[in-house]
Amino acid sequence: MHDEDRLPSATAAPLPGPPLVRQSWRDTTFVHWPVAPADVAPLLPPGTRPDTLGGVSHVGLVAFRVTATTVAGVLPTGGFTEVNVRLYAVDGAGRRGVVFVTMDADSLHSVLAARALTGLPYIWSDTSLRPQEGGIAAGAVRRRWPGGHARGRWRIAVRDHLAEPSPLERFLTARWGLHTAHAGRTWWIGISHRPWRLFRADLLAYEGNLVDAAGIPLGEQPPISVLWSPGVDTDVCPSPAPVA
Repeated sequence: MHDEDRLPSATAAPLPGPPLVRQSWRDTTFVHWPVAPADVAPLLPPGTRPDTLGGVSHVGLVAFRVTATTVAGVLPTGGFTEVNVRLYAVDGAGRRGVVFVTMDADSLHSVLAARALTGLPYIWSDTSLRPQEGGIAAGAVRRRWPGGHARGRWRIAVRDHLAEPSPLERFLTARWGLHTAHAGRTWWIGISHRPWRLFRADLLAYEGNLVDAAGIPLGEQPPISVLWSPGVDTDVCPSPAPVA
């Protein structure tokens, strides 16, 4: 069966070991656009390929507040606001997850630690995210180091709760891990949390070049999906063996 013929599991698989990091993610905005798999394949780590739905891949702009982080069950490292540009990949073992192309965050020590330990493309940025109030949520990014002059600003109108996500909404949000290239290898990092409580939303305004700066030109096409969630609590654990 081809990847595009099936959906990711609606619930998280068991982690490969005890959680090394625990985080609380809040006030999450998901904005997604369709892209051709061939256009994003060069941006994926070795040993992975684009994950598709109906032959189409997707790029997401995802923003949330990390209200708490605990490492190794005992070390609190604080919170931050994150805005990432992400793609979707599958590896030879059939693990379907996220590939982060850029990750803007407003905590310098978190950015430096994540880049050094995991190879994730964190960038120190000025970020702001306004919690949903009166049906409106908004955010903004201005990049500092490294990464040039990318920036973005958006507003969404949060609408009705999704009792049952559509196949596309499940494909974009039911992601139980990520692939990252680090130290010459590709690694799988498992993520476990309750299924997202999702709400449909409308993109009222967006300006900026965050997706284009990640190497994914969108032109003038509108997003195919806009969602909002109050958030989840997550457990994170890397696999002990590299993917490739």
